[in-house]
Parts: sequence; structure tokens; C-alpha cells
Amino acid sequence: MDTAPHNAAPSLTDGSLLRALHRLATPMLVGAVLSNLQSVINLFWVGRLGPQAVAAVAVGGTILMLLFPALMGLSTGTVALVARAIGAERRDEAAAAAGQSLSLAVALGLLSGFLGWYVSDDLFRLLGAAPDIVADGEAYLRINLLGSFSLFLFIIASAALQGAGDARTPMWLGLGANGLNIALDPLLIYGWGPVPALGVRGAALASVIAETLAAIVAAGVLLGGRAALHIGWSQCRPRLALAWRILRIGIPGSGQMLARSLMGAVLMRIVAGCGTAAVAAYGTGLRFHMLILMPAFALGGAAATLVGQNLGAGKPGRARQAAWLATGLDLLIMLVVIVLLAGFAPALIRAFNRDPDVVRIGASYLRIVSPFYFFAAFGVIIGRALNGAGDSLAPMIITTLSLWGLQVPLALWLVRWWQPATAGIWWAIGLASAVNGLLMVLWFETGRWQHRQV
Repeated sequence: MDTAPHNAAPSLTDGSLLRALHRLATPMLVGAVLSNLQSVINLFWVGRLGPQAVAAVAVGGTILMLLFPALMGLSTGTVALVARAIGAERRDEAAAAAGQSLSLAVALGLLSGFLGWYVSDDLFRLLGAAPDIVADGEAYLRINLLGSFSLFLFIIASAALQGAGDARTPMWLGLGANGLNIALDPLLIYGWGPVPALGVRGAALASVIAETLAAIVAAGVLLGGRAALHIGWSQCRPRLALAWRILRIGIPGSGQMLARSLMGAVLMRIVAGCGTAAVAAYGTGLRFHMLILMPAFALGGAAATLVGQNLGAGKPGRARQAAWLATGLDLLIMLVVIVLLAGFAPALIRAFNRDPDVVRIGASYLRIVSPFYFFAAFGVIIGRALNGAGDSLAPMIITTLSLWGLQVPLALWLVRWWQPATAGIWWAIGLASAVNGLLMVLWFETGRWQHRQV
């Protein structure tokens, strides 16, 4: 069968690495910004329904985040196998890996929907949700879980295209999905003409409709041969050996994200012991944290594709150069950000919350943690580069050791002995970030990832 694409992406295994990074990272960054913008707009429309609606969506969103470790793992395995095969010019193998990933995505999504139909209310009660938000929250969660197969399908299709060197198609599909979601939100939440007002259920339906259409188009692009990768229907049939190769790489990636998610919950509990102002300050600081890391995630995703393709092409030296070039670019961005955050910390926190205690504690967070963002560039980008090589076990071990072996115990100890207690937590976050970044670099420099078989 001819699997040559009608619109193959330019080669990433020769030519300017800087140009290749730009071509991959820029669409990924745009997609991340759009996704965050959509979440803010969703919150705006739901917020007009009242605090109970916001709480229902917040609790439902927390539960939905449990899906992302599985998505992260499957995405990691997909990028690694597709990129390696494309670099080696084995497009049939790349298409087969992508086809298996799409089948796995649909299967996991359907399983999530099946479980969601029966356990949504139990999950809400398990989290101690107040009775006045359970009804809306359960409906919001159940609708999203029933439609989660489309989210899985879209994200894995995007990962397959990224592995093949095409980051623009997922960006445009994401742009369309976000635009449709934003347009549907007020219509389905508040109703208009013959469309009834559905409240929180409308917010969930808007997301599912937009994700489903994006997933259908993404699958059509891959199956129709109109992108950098062409999948045939026969390549989506279950092949256990190939599916296991994807999962073998992906499971450690899932473990890494799960370790981060659980640590985030534990750290929030430690911060909560310092009072409401501390929680508000920490939550505000985290908003800046995610904004600052967006370029790192985009450059890390680009590095993963470049490393995988160049290893497949038998060019480990170029793969290493790509990873370090991406890291160097993000370090320059981080240096500028660190100066700005340290210099304008109180004003930045005040833009979100004017409470004097929140401003004081939040400014302390930014000034203590921000310099350590320098090391976050190593942790994120080198970690993603290792994933692109198929070496996902080492980043998982390093992340687990950094977070659970250092950050959590150190935060628990410093919160008792440091004054103010919140500053001790901030130092624990920063030091763990530094250790994580340095360990990633040390492992990367051993070069063992260059010989990883996928």
C-alpha cells in the first residue's frame, strides 16, 4: 500500500536546526496559548451562573485531569515511534504506529466514558463536594467523560502528526475547535431561540462537540493522506506487539505525569495549612508558573520530534545538538522572565488579588522560586528530548525522586522550621526544580539514550 503523504513536511534531519525548531515550536506555543485562553473564557461564561456552577466545573475539571497521565503516556509513545520511523524513512512503520495509537486512544476513551457513566456521582462525593454542586457537577463530568474518546483521538492524532514533523495542522485544528467551543458556550449555557438554556451541562456539551469535530477532521486528515503522514484503515486494526511497544514507552510517561499530579495535590494541602491567603498566593503564583513554562513545553515538544527523527536517520550528534539548542533558547527566555518577575513581583500579584497578605506572600513566591526557573528549562526540555528518544523511564525516575524524595519531605520539614512558613515551601519547590534539571542533564550527557531501541 502506498503510504506516501500528499503533503509531506520538510525534512528535519538536515538543514538549519534553528529553522526546524521554529517550524515545530511556534505552532505548539500558539496551540498552548489558545488552550489556556479557551479555559479562561469558559470560566467567564460559567462564572455568570454563580459560585455553585464554578465549583461544580472546578471539581469536575480536577477529576478530568486524572485522564491526562494516560494521554501523556500514549502521546509520548506515539511521538517516539513515529519520529524514529520517519527519520529512518520507514513511512509504513510510522503509519502503522500511528494507526495503533489511534486505536488505543479510542479504546481508552470509550473505557473512560463507560466508567464515567457509572461512577461520576461517586467521584464527586468521594472528593467531599457539597450537595448543592453534586447534581451539576455530576452532569458536567458525565458528559465530558462520555465524549472523552474524541479528546483522546484528537490529542493522539496531533501527536502522530507532530512526530512526523507537522505541528501546523494540529495548531489549525485546535484553533478551529477552540473557536467553536467559545461560540457554543453562551449559546448552550444560556440558550437562544429554540436552543434551551442548559447551564453547566451546556458548557460540557460545547467542549465535547468542539472536540468531536476536531477529532473527526484530524482522523480524516491522517486517513486521507493530506498531511505529513498517511494511515490506512488496515493499520488501525489491533496489533498487540506494536501496541505494547507504544505502551512500553508511554507507561513511564504516564507515571511521570501522575507523580506530578499527586505531588501538586499534596503540596496544595501543605500550603493550605498556612491559611487562605497562602492558598490564594500560591494559586496566583502557579498561573505565572504555567505561563512561563509554555515556551519550554513548546520547545521541548519540538526537541522530542527532532531527537526521534535524527536518531532514526542515524544522526545522534544532530539529535544532541537539537536538544541543547532548544534548551539554550529557553534559557534566554527564562533569564528575561526571571528579571521581570523579581522586579515587578508585587504588582503582578496585585493584578490578580489586592489583598495585602496575598500580595506579600505571592511576591515572596515569585522572588524565591523564579530564579530556579533557569533549571526548569533543563528539566522540561531535556526530559522531553529523552522521551523523544524513547527513553521515558529515566525521566520518570528522576521526576519521582525530585518530587517525592526531595520536594515533599523538604516542604514538610521547612514549613515547621522556616519563618515565614510559606517561604520554606517556596524554597523546597525551587531546590527540587534545580535537582530535577541537573539530574536530567547528567543522564542526558551519559548518551545512553542514543542507543535506545524503540
